[in-house]
Amino acid sequence: MPVNSFDHYPLSWKPNLSKLSRPYYLSLTQDLEQKILDGELPEGTRLPPQRELADYLDLNYSTITRVYNYCRHRGLIYGVTGRGTFVSPHAVASIMIEHPSSPMTCIEMGFISGFPEITAPVETAMEKVLHQGYVRNLLSYEHPFGFPHQRLQAADWLSLLGVHTDMEHIIIFQGAENALTTALFSLFHPGDRIAVDVYTYSNFILLAKMKGLTLVPVAGDREGMLADELDRICRKLKIQGIYLMPSCSNPSNVMISPARKEELAYVIKKNHLTLIEDDLYAWLRAEEGKDMISLHDLVGCRSFYIASLTKCLCPGLRIAYGALTDDIKDTMKEGFSSISIKTSSLDAEIINEMLTSGAAAKLLHQKAVLAQKSCALFDSLFPHVSPQPSSYFRWLPIPGHRSFEQVESELLTQGIHVYHSGRFLTASHEESSFLRVSLCSAGNSARLRKGLSIIRNYIKS
Repeated sequence: MPVNSFDHYPLSWKPNLSKLSRPYYLSLTQDLEQKILDGELPEGTRLPPQRELADYLDLNYSTITRVYNYCRHRGLIYGVTGRGTFVSPHAVASIMIEHPSSPMTCIEMGFISGFPEITAPVETAMEKVLHQGYVRNLLSYEHPFGFPHQRLQAADWLSLLGVHTDMEHIIIFQGAENALTTALFSLFHPGDRIAVDVYTYSNFILLAKMKGLTLVPVAGDREGMLADELDRICRKLKIQGIYLMPSCSNPSNVMISPARKEELAYVIKKNHLTLIEDDLYAWLRAEEGKDMISLHDLVGCRSFYIASLTKCLCPGLRIAYGALTDDIKDTMKEGFSSISIKTSSLDAEIINEMLTSGAAAKLLHQKAVLAQKSCALFDSLFPHVSPQPSSYFRWLPIPGHRSFEQVESELLTQGIHVYHSGRFLTASHEESSFLRVSLCSAGNSARLRKGLSIIRNYIKS
């Protein structure tokens, strides 16, 4: 160790040199992997600058550079110019996919994977598509926004969710993250302001920061964002856009009521806001037989609607349908071509096959039933929690005001991976604390019950 010892320097990642072996770059990579899996380095953690880590370990700078480049290539970390290097949102999933034989170190109640153990209908659709004579046509760069028949089917699916459009106003994206990235980089400029819920999707927060956008929290109630409050803030500040998740907002599980949608649509049009409507769980409401009406249809201009099929059908087939109003269609298509070039036509065709054959409807019903049972189990163990709509997760109030890192770490030591509300907060401070508890990723009902029981005992203690 050099004279200027870093023993007590507050590095977020401090590998133990005595436990490392040659080649050091590989040993350090394994140490980073394990700390990510154990929750010591949760998503968004800022890693030490390469030179500081090299000094701390008394290793060559080039060795640390090799570690960071290798992990960046595998999607475990990412860099933001001028800010540093961070643990990627899907680092744990990437590690588990690369090493499927790795033991399940904890009960997964953080990621929302959508009951991924149900694969038979997807496998059947894959086999059917692969045996079609036209499969080779799906392997080219043709039809970058999706094949015409796929976009026609997308329009039919969107109509069930209250979005009425045509194939010319639809793009097929490689999942909702890709759609959000395209929207932020195509429709907004650094310094623009976007209105959001006080608690909103953590990956959207991250994407907005990377783009240099300012998120402006707007208060809400159990029916969603307050339209009067949105209008007040728009009079006070220049707001360019708004991001909403109407059906079971992630993470708060709030469902925007039809009446509130009408109020919000009026304010959005009045203030000329660009709307991003991320309606990931609309299919659950449609499955319940509810009449669907979208903000996209109510607003009618500068509106982008996202319907991801990843969580509802298959996590591994990252497909999302995006509907665009005419005034942003060309801008979005240009941005999509620059960022993505093309979505996998093969993945899109597998989803298309499931929708046209009726397999998707059966799978959706099966997952909706599982969600209802999981929610019923949660409600039986936490009867004091206010009623929430059936979904893949629950928003659980917890006492105290400890940091989200401390709460998540303490639960991880008890074998539970779960997310604290601090990850989703857009306001300057948090008046109450919550856990977003995933009900669809534990693997089976027994593990889910065990995980919920551990959380309940943790709260009591």
